[in-house]
Amino acid sequence: MVGFRAGDVPPTATVKFIGAGTAACIADLFTFPLDTAKVRLQIQGESKSPVNTGHGPVKYRGVFGTISTMVRVEGPRSLYSGLVAGLQRQMSFASVRIGLYDSVKQFYTKGSEHVGIGSRLMAGCTTGAMAVALAQPTDVVKVRFQAQNSAGANKRYHGTMDAYRTIAKEEGFRGLWKGTGPNITRNAIVNCTELVTYDLIKDALLKSSLMTDDLPCHFTSAFGAGFCTTVIASPVDVVKTRYMNSAPGQYSSALNCAVAMLTKEGPKAFYKGFMPSFLRLGSWNVVMFVTYEQLKRAMMAARHNWATPL
Repeated sequence: MVGFRAGDVPPTATVKFIGAGTAACIADLFTFPLDTAKVRLQIQGESKSPVNTGHGPVKYRGVFGTISTMVRVEGPRSLYSGLVAGLQRQMSFASVRIGLYDSVKQFYTKGSEHVGIGSRLMAGCTTGAMAVALAQPTDVVKVRFQAQNSAGANKRYHGTMDAYRTIAKEEGFRGLWKGTGPNITRNAIVNCTELVTYDLIKDALLKSSLMTDDLPCHFTSAFGAGFCTTVIASPVDVVKTRYMNSAPGQYSSALNCAVAMLTKEGPKAFYKGFMPSFLRLGSWNVVMFVTYEQLKRAMMAARHNWATPL
């Protein structure tokens, strides 16, 4: 009898769903400081930023300069401010946008073996929008915590649940879904670029026989997807971050936020935090997709062993 290999049987939707959420949480644990640095750089320059510095305005310079400044002024724990909300976000968000991607792609292709780029793009947009609708409150809380200076005397939020309660009380329940529009736009772009690019690079490498369906292939595909996604999604990501972190009444809409950025800071403002964004998204993609592929195989092997009688 030929030995069972996990790659021989396609993973089930449940395996993909659980595997995607778990892999995304693991990736977040490794890359969260880069995400926090990205948020600080993106909101820098706002004339009415609600962030309380406690020691006057703090100037951040570059990825590692931002990280070292935060550690010096606020302590090392500040790099993981908002981690709880971040993990809540990934468990709900990534499970939907990544775990359901293949199932939705199959729905659009109606079972056909040929999968065109149109079906991939539609699947990416659909799962991205579904994920945002579900996980938006966790994203709002995560961004607020990352933007909040931990050394400040008057912190806006003192815990994850306190943040949910405070936002709902001061801004209404709509405040927890603040920035849903730009976030859906951002994640439609991110999801399409990230998943479709990963899909296409991986397919091209396998079809050309340059690589086998293993770790080097997953690493290369994930890194390429991270770079392409950062280039395309950065402008929307900056607007999303600023709008979600803004004080009530600071901007009338996401479009107003974008226009204010362009008027006051110029086009370069839309690529603020590009390097930490790329380092974070590139490394996040590598950790997440490599972990996801391995988890799928391990879970399918465990499922087979459990189902097979001794």
